[in-house]
Amino acid sequence: MPIVAAALVPHPPHLVYADNPPQNEPTSTGGWEVLRWGYERLRNKWNQLDFDVIVVHSPHWKTRCGHHLLGVERFKSLSVDPVFPHLFRYHYDLKVDVALGEMIAEEGVQEGLIMKMMRNPAFRVDYGTITACHLIRPQWDKPIVVLSSNRAYYDFSDEVGEAQMLSLGKATARAIEKSGKRAILLASNSLSHRHFTEEPEIPEDMRYEHIYHNGQYLWDMKVLDLMRQGRCQELLNVMPDFIEQSMSECKEGSLTWLLGALDIPTYPAEVHAYGSVIGTGNALVEWDPAAQN
Repeated sequence: MPIVAAALVPHPPHLVYADNPPQNEPTSTGGWEVLRWGYERLRNKWNQLDFDVIVVHSPHWKTRCGHHLLGVERFKSLSVDPVFPHLFRYHYDLKVDVALGEMIAEEGVQEGLIMKMMRNPAFRVDYGTITACHLIRPQWDKPIVVLSSNRAYYDFSDEVGEAQMLSLGKATARAIEKSGKRAILLASNSLSHRHFTEEPEIPEDMRYEHIYHNGQYLWDMKVLDLMRQGRCQELLNVMPDFIEQSMSECKEGSLTWLLGALDIPTYPAEVHAYGSVIGTGNALVEWDPAAQN
């Protein structure tokens, strides 16, 4: 199947910071090990797969009108997190599969969506993309396709946003199928997303790390349980409530896009890790399309 694997993956810059890769300027003593080890397990598993491209939807490339895709073959620059510049100053050098991006845009138009290719070579790639892609493939040896987060949820309603993201997912899957390429899909977002407004003097001091409140935890466990049971249509049914009551970052559409691209899975997902970063709930959840056969 052209979509060989897919995953919900969190993108807090703390996870890159704690890994101390050479691309990131700040240095750390560690922290958030459960999530980082979950990434390691998923990374090692996916290193055995044969695939051509990584397709990622990021909440931190926000576009008001339509769904945008990177349309330049290479980007090289410095990404600085606007909230945590002391943790994340990352030098990136990445390649883009522009042809596949253009095919996704064409299929999106067929779904009635507004699509736009981003052709500015000086564009600064968002940290949600960079963090997720680095933690999945730190060698950066595969081209990527990046889709923006449209504001339909905010300008209209969660229900309108959900419908658009399901359509975008279908368009993505059709484009990958027509391209003949083998793709990995990443939904780069947290689950519950109410977070602390202050951090400890030492950011990686794990004494202070916990979910913001129990309601968030209960919601996170509910949606993870639905994923583990293969009940993704039920997950989509409760998504507006989950978004509202847990301030979920799913309001950016990444997870719904992923489920749409997978034709709303009815087979179990595998949860590799769950943990908190500055009070938010984060999980690494993998879908293996071959499992439905």
